[in-house]
Amino acid sequence: MSVDVLLRLHDVRKAYGRRPVLRGVSLDVPRGCLLGIVGANGAGKSTLLRILAGQAVGDSGTVQCRGRIGYCPQNTALHPAFTVAEHVRSFQAAYRLESCARAWELLEELGFDESPRSRMHTLSGGTRQKLNLALGLMHDPEVLLLDERYQGFDWETYLRFWDIAQGLRQRGRAVVVVSHLAYDRDRLDVLYQLQDGVLAAEHSSAAGSVA
Repeated sequence: MSVDVLLRLHDVRKAYGRRPVLRGVSLDVPRGCLLGIVGANGAGKSTLLRILAGQAVGDSGTVQCRGRIGYCPQNTALHPAFTVAEHVRSFQAAYRLESCARAWELLEELGFDESPRSRMHTLSGGTRQKLNLALGLMHDPEVLLLDERYQGFDWETYLRFWDIAQGLRQRGRAVVVVSHLAYDRDRLDVLYQLQDGVLAAEHSSAAGSVA
């Protein structure tokens, strides 16, 4: 795999029973790239993302990854009884980080204004999404995978999210955003459409790092 490619999917196929979901999907995620994948509900986007994240296995094909993955699923894996600080410390331990300072920096960048002692069940959906994003980024992954990531964000948080994404891009990281609508095609270097189990390039930015 080329040093310029952080994540590669080759001819991946996946079916649930007799229903094929992915029909030979191939994808390269290069350094310094903001990449989008769009498709209708039920098109297999979340399945594809879980395979990229290593949380699911295709029936055939290969996945190669260079470096750490950050994964933010559509449904947050946050415990309603835990506090914000308890979540940060849990992920610090899981990532084996010496410090959790980066998580607090990200939360500040996202405009998170809740107390570290606040419990999940007291937070709004958008506020939980801010925490989920910070937890997915606090270990400085080479590739960030996002499933319908800005649901619940207000306009200011939405803009702050894209500032963070651009910062990752400039540092040679990659961001993969999966959605059912192509809201942000002009912010992306390349946009793919997943339809009938096949992935096809729909848009490529001349200013982007993807040829």
